Amino acid sequence: MKNLLLSAAVGDIVGSAYEGRTHRTKEYGAVKLLSSRAHFTDDTVLTFACAEAFLKNIDMATNIWMCANQHRDAGFGHRFKVWMEDHYHLPYKSFGNGSAMRCSSAGWLARTEEECIKMATETAMPSHNHPEGIKGAVVTALTIFHLKNGKDKEYIKTEVLEKHYPYWANQKYADFHDTYTFDSTCPGTVGPAIICFLESKDYEDCIKLAISLGGDADTLAAISGPMAYAYYRSMPEPLVYKCLKKLPDWMVKVNEEFDARCEGEFIA
Repeated sequence: MKNLLLSAAVGDIVGSAYEGRTHRTKEYGAVKLLSSRAHFTDDTVLTFACAEAFLKNIDMATNIWMCANQHRDAGFGHRFKVWMEDHYHLPYKSFGNGSAMRCSSAGWLARTEEECIKMATETAMPSHNHPEGIKGAVVTALTIFHLKNGKDKEYIKTEVLEKHYPYWANQKYADFHDTYTFDSTCPGTVGPAIICFLESKDYEDCIKLAISLGGDADTLAAISGPMAYAYYRSMPEPLVYKCLKKLPDWMVKVNEEFDARCEGEFIA
């Protein structure tokens, strides 16, 4: 497998054209895989920032801050923008879904469950140090970790979703599709993203299910995308190619270096 970080970026880029457009995305068949409006957002920027910090063994908060300020117009939330102005990088106890959308590198890199939890926590702490913010990152990374190591959907449902987000554990996608609205919190995003993965048929289907929920479409897809890739082991190559072309050079380089670091770290 390659383009591991792209599994989040593709979801973000495809979903970017639909963020907040609830009335236009409730129909699964209306979701185009790559609209002319599609672009990478803060989800992709911070996913690559976290991965780069792990690769180069540099301070996580510093690298997130630097990368964010290099892409100030990527769509960061208000509180995070305030954090970007703070040279001391002080966390602000956020439990927003920003921690869950940027943590996938922890799931791909970790060799043990304990290491996965530690690394995911590290990606959250610079800003999202609220217990729910940390949990969102940990649960997302653990899902990727378990799937890359061969666990099945039933394991994710019982050992991850039921334990960490019991509210969502007995719900089906159809139960909340019509009523789901924009929710930028971890508790309101990570559970639905996992359900999108659990009910999907392949990577593309997972992305479209996430986007057709409406609301924070790019983040839902960025969170569920790596889960789907870890399980299905494939993404549509033309889509990956087109999304890769939208990324700046530093992300392309990190993508290649990350794949090289992860080679052989999960089952074939």
